Amino acid sequence: MELRQLQSLLKLIDCGFSVSKAAEQMFVVQSAVSQHLKKLEEELGAELFIRRGKRLVGLTEIGEQVASQARITLASVNSIHAIGKDYINRNEGILRIGCTHTQARYVLPPVIKNFNRAYSRVEVQIHQGNPRQLVEWASNDEVDFSICTEELALSKQLTNIPCYRWNRSLITLPGHPLHELDEIRLEDLCGFPLVTYVYGFTGRQHFSETFEAAGLEPHVVLSAADTDIIKTYVNEEMGVGIIASMGFDPADETWLQGRDISHLFPWEVTRIAYLNDKYLRHYERKFIDLLLEHVARSKDGRLRRPSPTRNDKLP
Repeated sequence: MELRQLQSLLKLIDCGFSVSKAAEQMFVVQSAVSQHLKKLEEELGAELFIRRGKRLVGLTEIGEQVASQARITLASVNSIHAIGKDYINRNEGILRIGCTHTQARYVLPPVIKNFNRAYSRVEVQIHQGNPRQLVEWASNDEVDFSICTEELALSKQLTNIPCYRWNRSLITLPGHPLHELDEIRLEDLCGFPLVTYVYGFTGRQHFSETFEAAGLEPHVVLSAADTDIIKTYVNEEMGVGIIASMGFDPADETWLQGRDISHLFPWEVTRIAYLNDKYLRHYERKFIDLLLEHVARSKDGRLRRPSPTRNDKLP
């Protein structure tokens, strides 16, 4: 059995069982991919694919098992390569970070700046996606690690480290009547159209569950994955915004007025996660250290270091 057979198998799956797309992404001809798959089935003595005529449309039960083991095998191969690269030159390479827009825009810039000072020969790649994509990319070793709030802690394939806690802020145009209240209640928020995050992003599930537990139904007029989009539509007077607190800086965004509303909602935990048993190169471990140091130095309270739970791994 050859590694390229396993590589063709996984690439085919990732390309929706399109042999032509798999071949294109692997920079080989279609016949080469087909030959790899044929030899793999012959060697195993079993059909790995569900077929409709000449088309491959899915995996058989044994095909699912083989694909699972193939991912583990290729991840181990990648770790072996990483060990060798660290031995030759620990200060050069590529760091692939999977994250949401909120992390890339509001949390990571000072961390990446400090990282670049220490490792100027390492190219940093930021791959933006939704939480489910981030779990998939980290599980398939398509990124070195993923950073987000949702999903990561639920995957048994990933080792996750809690990075920081965060909560929410209200943003409005200046002079909004909500800012005249001594204390904002959930009922007060229900009196205005709301602009916030779409389901699956940045704590939206806990946001909705909080209103539901109070027997209230908020009027969400627009939801988005991008904090900057939420700000744009607040500025267009579509409603008041509820965003992650680290996404608002009153010193830089004087055209908006913000207010902490962390007393209304549960605190969220953002995590960094990577494939179980993955060898982390020296600069990858350093990046995690820099991120945690950045949180520890944060003075404004928007980022807070979480207390580890029994199942959390500490760096």
